Parts: sequence; C-alpha cells; structure tokens
Amino acid sequence: MNEYANIIATSLELNQTKVANTLALLDEGCTIPFISRYRKEKTGGLDEVQIANISQWKDKLTELAKRKETICKTIDEQGKLTPELKGRIDNTWDSTTLEDIYLPYKPKRRTRAQVARQQGLEPLAQIILLQRESNPENVARAYVKGEVKDVDAAIKGAQDIIAETISENEQTRQQVRNAFKREAIISSKVIAAKKDEEGAQKYTDYFDFSEPLRRCNGNRLLAMRRGESEGFLRVNIAIDGEETTERLQRHYVKGRGACAKLVEEAVADAYKRLIEPSVENEFAAASKEKADEEAIGVFSLNLRQLLLAAPLGQKRVMGVDPGIRTGCKVVCLDAQGNLLYHDVVYPFTPRGNEHAAKMEFEKIAGRFKVEAIAVGNGTASRETADILRLAGNDAHPRIPVYVVSEDGASVYSASKTARDEFPDEDVTVRGAVSIGRRLMDPLAELVKIDPKSIGVGQYQHDVDQTKLKKSLDTTVESCVNLVGVNVNTASLHLLTYISGLGPTLAKNIVDYRRENGAFTSRAQLKKVPRLGPAAFEQCAGFLRVDGAKNPLDNSAVHPERYAVVENMAKDLGCSVGELIGSNEKIRQIPLEKYVTAEVGMPTLNDIVAELEKPGRDPREDLEEFAFDERVHTVADLVPGMLLPGIVTNITKFGAFVDVGVHQDGLVHVSQLANRFVADPAEVVKLHQHVQVKVVEVDTKRNRISLTMKGV
Repeated sequence: MNEYANIIATSLELNQTKVANTLALLDEGCTIPFISRYRKEKTGGLDEVQIANISQWKDKLTELAKRKETICKTIDEQGKLTPELKGRIDNTWDSTTLEDIYLPYKPKRRTRAQVARQQGLEPLAQIILLQRESNPENVARAYVKGEVKDVDAAIKGAQDIIAETISENEQTRQQVRNAFKREAIISSKVIAAKKDEEGAQKYTDYFDFSEPLRRCNGNRLLAMRRGESEGFLRVNIAIDGEETTERLQRHYVKGRGACAKLVEEAVADAYKRLIEPSVENEFAAASKEKADEEAIGVFSLNLRQLLLAAPLGQKRVMGVDPGIRTGCKVVCLDAQGNLLYHDVVYPFTPRGNEHAAKMEFEKIAGRFKVEAIAVGNGTASRETADILRLAGNDAHPRIPVYVVSEDGASVYSASKTARDEFPDEDVTVRGAVSIGRRLMDPLAELVKIDPKSIGVGQYQHDVDQTKLKKSLDTTVESCVNLVGVNVNTASLHLLTYISGLGPTLAKNIVDYRRENGAFTSRAQLKKVPRLGPAAFEQCAGFLRVDGAKNPLDNSAVHPERYAVVENMAKDLGCSVGELIGSNEKIRQIPLEKYVTAEVGMPTLNDIVAELEKPGRDPREDLEEFAFDERVHTVADLVPGMLLPGIVTNITKFGAFVDVGVHQDGLVHVSQLANRFVADPAEVVKLHQHVQVKVVEVDTKRNRISLTMKGV
C-alpha cells in the first residue's frame, strides 16, 4: 500500500502521508463523506474530490496489479519468465508500458509470422535483419522445403517474422505513439448513401470535418462517435504514415544491399498492417475515455447542482403537471408531502378556458390552504404558470408560483417506487406529486429517480455506463450526506445513500421505525437489526433525530465527539442545550484546551460551527421567478432584447437558458462573461436565474443565440 501511496501522491501532487492515511481509511471500509467530514486530522483536511480521486487511483492500481499477476502467470507457463523480466513487470505501473512488455509473449491467433516460424524460417529472418548477406536468395534456398514451396515464399515468410518483431518492439511503438501525440488528425466523412436519411442532418457539421486530435474537445468527439455508431459518419484518426514509415526505416535499415531492401519492405508492412491500426485504436480509445471523463464530469456537476437546489421546505403545495389537450393534472400535498387531493383542470380550448381554470385553481388552493404552487416545465408550462400567477383575490391572496424541472418525472411515475407509494393512483397523478415534492425538497424526491433520467448533461448514453453510474451514485451520496436527513421522515431511497447504510440497512431502519415508532435518539439506531458498530460510526453523524433528549442528536456533531461538547459546556457552567446557539458562550470556548491526539483543530472548528447553527441546511433560499411578459414564442424574440432566464443545462461549450418561449437558447462559453471562461461552471449554476441578451434567432433551425456579456 505504501507503493500505492507514493504513486498516487506523485500523480495527484498530494502529500504522501495524507494519501497513505486516506488509503488506510478506505481499506477499513470508511466512506468518502465520512472521511471528508470526520477524519480531517488523518487526511490533513483533504476534500471529497481529492479523496474520491485517491479512491479511483486505488481501484486503478488494484486492477493493474491483478493484470500483472495474470501476465506473469501466462509468461511463466511459457517458460520465459526470467528474473529480469519479472522485475520489469513488477516495477511497471503504466498500463501501456505493461502491455508493450507483454506483447511479444501474448497468446495470439494464428498470425502470418507464427506460420513462418512453424515453417522454420526464423533463422532466415534473423540473417536478413542483420543485413550482412549480399544475396539473400542463395541463403533462402536452404529453407525451401515442406510447406515452403520456393525462395520467394521463404523470403516472404521471413519478412513476416521481421514485421511482427518490429511491431512488438517497445521503442518502435513508443516512437509511433509520440508521432500520433504530435500529429494525429481526427476526421469524419458522411457516408454518401446515408446523407439524406432522416437523422443525418444533425451531423451536418461533421459531414466533412477534420482537426488535430489534441484540439478536439470531448463534445465534438462524442458527437462524431455517435454519428459513427448510428451509421451516418466514418471517423478516422491518422498521421502522415509515409513520413512515420521513413523514420522507422532509417532506424532499422542499414546500407543499400538486397537484405536492406527486404528489411525496408518489412518495416513498411509492419507499420501499415500491424502498428498503425493498433496505435490508432489506442488513441481512439484514449480520446474516447478522455471525452467520457469530461462529459461525466459535467453531468455529475450538473446533477450535484440540481440535487442541492434550494428547497421550499415543509409547506402545503399544489403540484401542476401542465397539458393542453389532456388538461393540467393537479395535486395538493400537505407539509409532509402526503397526497390530499387530485383533479384535472382544463385551461385551454377545446375543453376549457383560462377564466374558468383560474377560478378552479383558486377554489382548490383555498380549500387545501395551499402556500406555494409547483408547475412542471414541460408543454404549456409558461401558459399555465401565467394563469396561476393571475389567480388570487381578497379571499385567496396570490400564491407564489415556481416552475420546476419535470425531467425524469415520467420515469418515476411508472417506477416500482411510485407504484408502492401510490398503488391506487395512475401515472399522471404520481407525476404531478413528484413535481410538487421537488419544490418542497428536490434532493429527497430526485434520489428516487435514476440519475441518467434527470437529463442534466449530454451524451449520457454514449459514455462508459459503468463509470457514469459510479460517478453519479457518488454525487448523490455526497449531496445526501452534505445535507443530512431526518431519520424519522426520510424515505427508504434517501436513507440508502447515507454513509455506511445501503439498501438493506436502510430498509431495516424503515421497518424498525414502522414497528417501534419514531427514533428518540441516535443511540437507538444500534437496535436496528444488522446495524453494527462500524455502520453506526459511518452513518450516525449524517442522521438527525428532531426532538431528541440530547440536542446534539439533531446536529452534525458525531456521537464520538459528544464528550468534547459536554466538557465545553461543563467548563462554561452551562448545559449542552444552553451552549447550542449561544454565540456569546461559544466565543468563550478556548479550543486549544480540547486538542488531543485524536481531536485536532479541524474537528473542533467544525464542532463550533455546528454549535452556532445546528443542523443548518447548506442549500440556498428559494426565489420566485417570472419570464418577461413580452415573449411567449420564438417569433416574439428580437435581437437586442434583455430577458430574464433560467439555466436549464450546462455543457463544456456553454449554458442553455430557458427564456419562456418553449425553446432553450444557448449562451456559448465565449458569451458568458467579459473575460476568458475555460469552464461554464465557473460562471453559472443549474437553475440559476440570469439576465441574457438575444443575439440571433434562427427560426428555420429553431435556434436561439444569447449572451451574458455586458448584461
């Protein structure tokens, strides 16, 4: 593990001791949120991102170690594993170098070189490669026997052996890789027969496209690869093969004799037939992996922002799933999110009208004492929200209206989770409930949906699905533990993501709660079946018990540190309850007095911050938003207009903004600020309220270009 720590510390430019301690905690089964929050002394204050990177490197090196074992075993079975070769393999922690070492020993399908070796032509190949014979044909005659019919066949077989030998040479392959790094061009061409097919037009930018691979961003690469997988494009990565071949020939060819000519031909064959396709595949895979990481990173960041969106809190909410022909599905929820009522209101022709719908909305809102309204952002969202904002009179004052993303609501409404929650309701009611609950607490509701279905990224179906799932699951876990949950009200899905729990223990908590009533203390968690000391240590700090006898049970202070707080209170001559929230008393605490070998200043500072504002929600406050009344469709937009908007998606090339015309506009990364912006996430956040200016409206392609410069 020390070797791992050294490699990881060097790669991530981190302190080796911090890395080693983090690896030890991970090996003990500690989760990333727990390590980040409650083991700062051991990690030196590494954040979740750094700890996650260490964990990823640990997994990568573990896989590489397994690969090395397999390689050594395979070579040893061939009787070719020398101490020197074993040492090289053991000391190699680069996967490309490792595979280069292994290549000459790797079991292959029946190659031309293998056939030639079986025909006894390897000595002839060595003679030709030395390039000392003036007449190789004379030498080759001695090898004309059996399956080798003539001199030409003997020489051709020898050249095949030379070509494979050259292609398996580490230095040669690295020389070609270096050329690809410097010179590789990625290009795409439309497949002529597919050019006019439906779906091809979205790839028009790539019908005849090329640029240096090192400059090709992940978005363009994934677009080309998707076009290739759908059969519209042919994508290629290549360098100047002639120049590279000449460089290799200068290395291998000696003089101008007949043997030199044969070696020259073998080098050209080695490059074209063996090396170039292999290295091209390497670079195609590496560039795809890099693009995947970029796309997954954007998706995870967007998901984090969505999960940590401002919650309304526990208020009585009306959830509205807008519709024109089928009407608006309306639900009313109590402050705990329980369904009280559902109906359908028809604000639009032919089945209804705005005035009657307004009256009906007012009636329902008054009857159930609605405090806020959540409107899904799908079809007719803008028109429905406008009607709801007009609703209100002396008897029923206007109620705040919030537009809520409904991405994934249909997935939830048809899921087993939704069926279990509302077995007697149809999918339309479940979808409206989800919209209403998202306003109350986005995190608690969205954890019930597969993150890929939430729609906050690009190319989520094109990237490595295993890596995507792991990244998104890590993001959800991070968000849930950052906020913390009330153990007595949290759903099974929310509890599943709490540090140290998982599906089984989460279900056991819910079952225990159902059978024994609400938890009255954190210590009571130890009575939950199979929730042992290790799981309790991991989860306790992230679970809150509202109304517990010990007020610390409703804070982020970990039970293992209760004694520290009790000593602080005792020294100040007050109770723990009197200390919590009393800034005057908290300022009197001499923190240095409580430093021990296990508890350092990082933990003490966290404890004090929690005592000042126990159970503080890290999420921002919710703000109401309204679109500009002048615009309702793309046709209403005029270049130069200043408009309010909501950021709906963020990519590496810019941010998409909803300005209320049923078509999101794009603020290109170059238009986000009056300065260079490397990453749009530096400037905007998902669902952020922004001011934008209309730059261009392309009604033919239904595209809107926006800017935030100087706005």
